[in-house]
Amino acid sequence: MKMLLIHSDYLEFEAKQKTKIAEETENLKGKLDECLACFIAVEREDENNPEGVAIRAVEEIEKVANQLKVNNIVVYPYAHLSSDLSSPETAIKVLKDIENILKEKGYNVLRAPFGWYKAFKISCKGHPLSELSRKIVAKEEKKEKGEESKFYLLNPETEEIIELNEENINIIKDEELLALAKHELGIKEHRENEEPPHVKFIKEKDICSYEEASDPGHFRWYPKGKLMRDLLADYVYNLVVNMGAMPVETPIMYDLGNKAIREHADKFGERQYRFRQGNRELMLRFAACFGQFMMKKDMYLLPRYLPLKLYELSTYSFRYEQRGELVGLKRLRCFTMPDMHTVCLNLEQAMEEFEKQFWECLKTGDDLNLSYSVIFRFTKDFFDEHRDWFFKIAKEYKNKYGKDVILEILPKRKHYWVGKVDIAVIDSLGRPIENPTVQIDVESAKRFDIKVHTNEGEIYPIILHCSPTGSIERVLCGLLEKAAIEAENGKAPMLPVWLSPIQVRVIPVAEKHYDYALKVAEKLRENNIRADFDDRDDSVSKKIRNAGKEWIPYVVVIGDEEMESGKLTVTIREKSTLKKPYKEKMTLDELIERIKKETANYPYRPLSLPIKCSLQPKFH
Repeated sequence: MKMLLIHSDYLEFEAKQKTKIAEETENLKGKLDECLACFIAVEREDENNPEGVAIRAVEEIEKVANQLKVNNIVVYPYAHLSSDLSSPETAIKVLKDIENILKEKGYNVLRAPFGWYKAFKISCKGHPLSELSRKIVAKEEKKEKGEESKFYLLNPETEEIIELNEENINIIKDEELLALAKHELGIKEHRENEEPPHVKFIKEKDICSYEEASDPGHFRWYPKGKLMRDLLADYVYNLVVNMGAMPVETPIMYDLGNKAIREHADKFGERQYRFRQGNRELMLRFAACFGQFMMKKDMYLLPRYLPLKLYELSTYSFRYEQRGELVGLKRLRCFTMPDMHTVCLNLEQAMEEFEKQFWECLKTGDDLNLSYSVIFRFTKDFFDEHRDWFFKIAKEYKNKYGKDVILEILPKRKHYWVGKVDIAVIDSLGRPIENPTVQIDVESAKRFDIKVHTNEGEIYPIILHCSPTGSIERVLCGLLEKAAIEAENGKAPMLPVWLSPIQVRVIPVAEKHYDYALKVAEKLRENNIRADFDDRDDSVSKKIRNAGKEWIPYVVVIGDEEMESGKLTVTIREKSTLKKPYKEKMTLDELIERIKKETANYPYRPLSLPIKCSLQPKFH
């Protein structure tokens, strides 16, 4: 909040014209003599704690009023003090709270109406304390004892839960789960400030880079990176459609004048892009909730439709992260979020769906060959009531993956959910990359007036939020960080073959082998394999090194022997180490069959780059 305080002989105002955001009031004119005029602009940051900022404003007004020995106070809304204003609803609430608190303290208060064009006259007294400006920030609310979450390690066999703290955290033997637990408990590691390797990889591999002409945390994607994002989007699309979801598309921008949208936006803890267009306050979405909830509100939902799943690849979602927090593809301001919402008739159906979706989320780790670590989060009431159900899931997870899980218990509900699971990949520096999630939302249906029509009447359903992979960018981040770990262990780093932009590079030994090598590359492309042909004027050894730097899974070198025998010499990256490449002899048909088998059941898109390496442009 910004505030300008003027000790005045008098202030007189008259409201002349109503705007679209004007409050309804009969108090359209007024005058107060011998007063402290308080011109106030309520700002966006005040929306986090409007009651607290009103109290702090009153404390400052009272302090100045006591110095000046005045009892008459004018509360005057004045938007021109700031360019980062709150919503009209928040501003009106704060101004009314200031008025009421001052009146309770015995001051004579005149409040000018909000949202009206007003004429006013003021006579400033002109002494050293007659004009003062203040920046008001709400005091940080202290958590009462017992309000903090507690974290536990589970023993699914005995159903014992051990509370975790800094002293006993090393009882966790799984290194990745230990890293996740340390992050949750706020235990800092010595590598916290290092730049993760994927930041270097995304530039080296021509995947993407920061767009300097945009806001920080926004990326430009080059052809290889765009191809990878599209393939991952296809993968999630196929996954959710097989789960019974119906893809939709909704806007990226919403009007905060809509009460339900504002309340849901204010519930979200992350920072948001908000801005004004005329008299309207708008926001860029941070997930697909808004559009999907508005769509569900307008549907005539019947029990037989449920569980009903809508899915959107939220391209794009926006979160205004602090600049110092932006880290490559791990934390950015503009990202692509696969977002599925499931309408469930009741909590029983929601828990059944939660369990199914949890296993589908884990399947994405299997498919992508990523190692996941799991943390469940429940309110105490929900956990106490459904403890057996939770331990059943934890026991099945332990049996299948051989891993424990962490449990967070919240003393009471402070979010829209009563339970959720967060699944993370641990990067090469031992820090979690949050990926899939499933959440049980018990609040949004009522807020958005989403109803199911039953024989007994209308009911508000339970809604599940699910991102089966987490954001597309973080999936790539996890894959690149996994490759960095492989390189640390001496293995040749690579991406899954189905996701590698170039799956095969064909290298001729000499010019006389060019035509044959080109035909091999062309036949690979005809069989839906992304191949190119290195016709550049470099030595064979340099061409092989370049293919290695690009992590190409299969490198085919063609010389006299290969042309005569029809057997290709193929370097297989998956079986190679950084010091020793692994080579096999195989026919072209055998290579095609091998790659087809390796990429079966995964999406395919053709390579958009020219087949000849000499014609492929560099993007940075």
